[in-house]
Amino acid sequence: MASADLRDELLCSICLSIFKDPVTLRCGHNFCRVCIDRVLDTQDGSGVYSCPECREEFQERPALMRNINLHNVSERFLVTQQEQEEITGIYCTYCVDSPVPAVRSCLHCEASLCEKHLRAHSKSPEHVLSDPSTSLEKRKCSVHKKILEYYCTEDAACICVYCSAAEHRGHCVVILDEASEKKKKKLRNVLQKLTTKRVKAVERVRSLEEQKRKAQEKAAGEAKRVTALCTDIRRRVDDLEKKVLSEISRQEKEESLSLSALIHQLEIKKDDLSRKMRHIEELCNMTDPLTVLQEPDTGDLCDPEEEGGDEDTGGHDKQLHDGDDLDVAVISDTLHILCEVITGIRSGIYVQDPADILLDVNTAGNHLLISDDLKTATSTQEKQKRPETAERFQCDQVMSRRGFTSGRHYWDVEGSRSWDWSVGMCYPSIDRGGEESLIGNNNKSWSLWRCKNQYSVIHDSEEIQLPNKISSDRFRICLDYEVGQLSFYELCDPIRHLHTFTAAFSEPLHAVLCVFMVYIDDHYVDNWVRIRT
Repeated sequence: MASADLRDELLCSICLSIFKDPVTLRCGHNFCRVCIDRVLDTQDGSGVYSCPECREEFQERPALMRNINLHNVSERFLVTQQEQEEITGIYCTYCVDSPVPAVRSCLHCEASLCEKHLRAHSKSPEHVLSDPSTSLEKRKCSVHKKILEYYCTEDAACICVYCSAAEHRGHCVVILDEASEKKKKKLRNVLQKLTTKRVKAVERVRSLEEQKRKAQEKAAGEAKRVTALCTDIRRRVDDLEKKVLSEISRQEKEESLSLSALIHQLEIKKDDLSRKMRHIEELCNMTDPLTVLQEPDTGDLCDPEEEGGDEDTGGHDKQLHDGDDLDVAVISDTLHILCEVITGIRSGIYVQDPADILLDVNTAGNHLLISDDLKTATSTQEKQKRPETAERFQCDQVMSRRGFTSGRHYWDVEGSRSWDWSVGMCYPSIDRGGEESLIGNNNKSWSLWRCKNQYSVIHDSEEIQLPNKISSDRFRICLDYEVGQLSFYELCDPIRHLHTFTAAFSEPLHAVLCVFMVYIDDHYVDNWVRIRT
């Protein structure tokens, strides 16, 4: 349908303008909502309503149904018309009363035509039609005033028929449409290349935006973790400060009381010595020899336990020296704990999530029960009927499914309070039978052992007793594969470092649990180790 015909179909018969919010009556005719409401309002009270176009009557005021499709078509037509007007700004030369956008221009008539006037326009060859233009004179040769119909490829110029026979005679001349299509083909190739480049640019932008989003999320997560870490460090430092200050205050009070009692004793002794000194001075000043001689010997004026002269003063000096200094052990312990906090930060034990450790039943000894969640190993008297394979331990051990070949990781364990067990890490090439296969008893494993309330760390059968008293039953194993460190911590408050093994790891490292069967008074007791989540 031509643009002019489409415009006629989209006109409201009341206001003679393009439909605005069109509605439909039961008879099928369409009107602007405002227009038909106004007409129906004038009919209100007469008892009969009618369609302004077909005069069909309605006994009641007709319901107005919105015509969504017509509304969309009208809106699109208005947008298209507006875009066309914005692009060309050219109107039909013959539509004087109501400007209508031109669709073609006639170079011969030097006039622009809408769809309606284009149908009535002459179809003779001299009336050459082109896209709408306001500069029709530019479509003609400036010398001969004839329509530019040809293109000289040698001079890259548009020419008329007279130019082709005169100035451009002998040149390669083609008609404008042919030259235009050839140039369009080149432009399409350029457009294709530009489109490909733009698609790549869009994909690159999308990739960079995704990278930016991930970077922002990572930065936000790191900021959150750092804030939590610093908050935890401040809390720990504040707690330690309070603890040390309280201990210093307690020691100061204790020392003050002790020194006050000592000072009181010395004051009494000083007064007694002063009294004896005055008495001796009086004897020395007497002129009567009989009186002097009748006084007890001067040695009797001293207490028997004070004999020794300077030794007495030395005893008091010793007591004074013993109470002179505060016990700095608490301060040293505090500094050690702060070092542990820093060590924990460097090891990543405060900021990393725990590794997901699952036990491999295929490696479990036949006197071990493995929980359904693959997190707990429990010793049992009843031998399990698992197949004997090369990967299964003959001792009461089980290895994890997962092995670590890089990065920093940690995992926490909890063991029976009163029984014997061992935890650690090993290479998958560890022997599976004999005492040498127990973790720590070879050069392919590292372990923390608990035996009769005594803890030790073992590697390659070399055992190191841990001197610190350990009261917790929870521990953390930290691995820094590239650095070559495997560390054990006691999960108390604050966390305490127990030992660090250093090695150049050459195979994947798997977690290992070893749980021994325990008998007390010929009775078997439960013994277990659990991986904490």
